Amino acid sequence: MKKNYILLFLLLITIAVKAQYVSLSENSEISILTIGPGAELYDKFGHSAFRIKDSLSGVDVVFNYGVYDFNTPNFYTKFAQGKLLYQLGVSYYQPFFESYVAQNRWIKEQTLNLTEEEKDAVSDFLWNNAQPENKKYKYDFFYDNCATKIRDVIQEVLGKDLEFKEDHIKEQFTFRELIQKNLVANSWGSLGIDVALGAVIDRKAKPIEYQFLPDYVFKGAANAVIHRDSQSVPLVKETKVLYENTPHPPSGNFLLSPLFIFGILGLTVIFVTYRDYKKGSRSRFLDAAILFTTGLIGIFLLLLWFATDHTATANNYNLLWAFPISILVFWAIGQKNVSPKLKRYSLLLFLLLILLTIHWITGVQVFALALLPLLVGLGVRYVFLMGFIGRTE
Repeated sequence: MKKNYILLFLLLITIAVKAQYVSLSENSEISILTIGPGAELYDKFGHSAFRIKDSLSGVDVVFNYGVYDFNTPNFYTKFAQGKLLYQLGVSYYQPFFESYVAQNRWIKEQTLNLTEEEKDAVSDFLWNNAQPENKKYKYDFFYDNCATKIRDVIQEVLGKDLEFKEDHIKEQFTFRELIQKNLVANSWGSLGIDVALGAVIDRKAKPIEYQFLPDYVFKGAANAVIHRDSQSVPLVKETKVLYENTPHPPSGNFLLSPLFIFGILGLTVIFVTYRDYKKGSRSRFLDAAILFTTGLIGIFLLLLWFATDHTATANNYNLLWAFPISILVFWAIGQKNVSPKLKRYSLLLFLLLILLTIHWITGVQVFALALLPLLVGLGVRYVFLMGFIGRTE
């Protein structure tokens, strides 16, 4: 029943506002809405939107840069390639509000301290941006999303009069650290992000760049000022909590967590390798499975790097353990009698793991901690193969 309720409101808020732009009265207010994280992975980072409310004209609408069209041709292909266009949607405030209440997500509102002229300028910009020929944009998780648009629109309208102060940023974080602060440690979502995203997100983010996350849009706006007539006034004149959610502790089963699963896999590889060593034999199907699986993952990561427009998937050194060439070798290593050349290939795979370790220690890229047991198991297996291949099987 609850899911149906949520779906109903989601349907309502996707209905475009039919009202045309009207001039704002002196009672109008423009505010930033910040929505807290949700239950799904794609909701974990929260959401941001603009609200324009004018009690005299009866206007109360939300401008939401997080909309996309499911009817887009080749939707999933474009999404995977990073070519999906997002767009600015305009919806009525009440169903927008109630949809997030139904999801038990907190909602905060920051009313902006704007003059009548500045309000009109922001309103003009948003209504013009919502026109069919202007509303679409190419989404980027770090540099062009529903949160950064809030910052960018205000900067575009207020120009050099707006100053985002930085003293609320007490610690320097990398983009990866900022992401992981919003995720549950030792979860599959956290692991997937660490594996899929490359070394480009392991640089320290500038304070203004923190605003790819809605929570930092909220903090950035709260600490920003507008310079007017040799005076500085706060960008935000009032902050309200529109809805206080009921917190629920994160649920999870450690036995189904990445660390436990990969721990079991790593121990299994080590156990089978030890047994093979004692017996003087080789579990060739294990070797074939390792190379096939890691090679397949490597191809996927390689495509994310070179065959998509996603900026965050570049320079991904997870390819050092998920080596794509292994997909071409798995059949050969699964045979009873293998070429001595595969001894050199096993050495190559082991050296790649050493290189990965150096990248990790020196901070070139941070890897998922849950992978560590598996990586140890792979290293042990590759050392065994170097000593075993070439002997009579």
